[in-house]
Amino acid sequence: MIASMTGFARRETSGPWGTLVCELRSVNHRFLEASFRLPDELRGAEGELRSRLMQQLRRGKVDCTITWRRPQAAGGALEIDAQALERVLAAVHAVMRALREPGAAVSALEVLRWPGVLREDGATGEQLLAASGEVFAATLTELVAAREREGARLRELLGQRCAGLEALVAAVRARLPEVCARARTRLNERVAELTASIDHERLEQELALLLQRLDVDEELERLTGHIAEVRRVIGGGEPAGRRLDFLMQELNREANTLSSKSQDLETTRSAVDMKVLIEQMREQVQNAE
Repeated sequence: MIASMTGFARRETSGPWGTLVCELRSVNHRFLEASFRLPDELRGAEGELRSRLMQQLRRGKVDCTITWRRPQAAGGALEIDAQALERVLAAVHAVMRALREPGAAVSALEVLRWPGVLREDGATGEQLLAASGEVFAATLTELVAAREREGARLRELLGQRCAGLEALVAAVRARLPEVCARARTRLNERVAELTASIDHERLEQELALLLQRLDVDEELERLTGHIAEVRRVIGGGEPAGRRLDFLMQELNREANTLSSKSQDLETTRSAVDMKVLIEQMREQVQNAE
């Protein structure tokens, strides 16, 4: 079953290390492009999270945001990294001298909030990394399910459009004998208006050439084959967005050829209706993984 590239998922989990919130947003894109916004404490996990994402998704622009809120009442003692504190204070003093605004001071609380100034307990850090992996996996599973649900609706819409195209192809095919008969009648009527003698063998040759130019059996056969291929692809289990996009181009090409060959008003209208349905399908296919 095809999947959509559009989806959203959010998960939240809490523990002694605090609260983690993971959000995944996905939109359509030609390839798989993932961007991560993580707290500094989880930067080391980005490679693993990216690898998990690539195992589950094939296409789409995915934005991952993980936020971490520290526990409100931490039981352990706070430990300050003296070297990190010195670097932060030196940078603050340099900025203040450059601005020449002694009153623009930085509070001690703001300094403590700077990443790396407060050391994290080793056990808490490991728990935090493990929890981030779990909440990301759960959110990714939810995102995949959302994309599959959207893909099911997309498959239904494409199936309806395929049924519409099949009906139009059948109508054009059923009308072909009448179109050919009318072309023959018109030619005979014009010949009858002529006073000169007619070479009937040459007349039959010209009629054959005319009917050959009006013949759209080949275009109808290719349209039928492409529609069948679309049905096969949307019923398969592999990502097929690029293949469907190619099929839309081929369907549109055959519909254009049918319209250009047509000498019948009803056939021309059917070709226009085909192009409308194909354009609707093309817009929907842009969102298929």
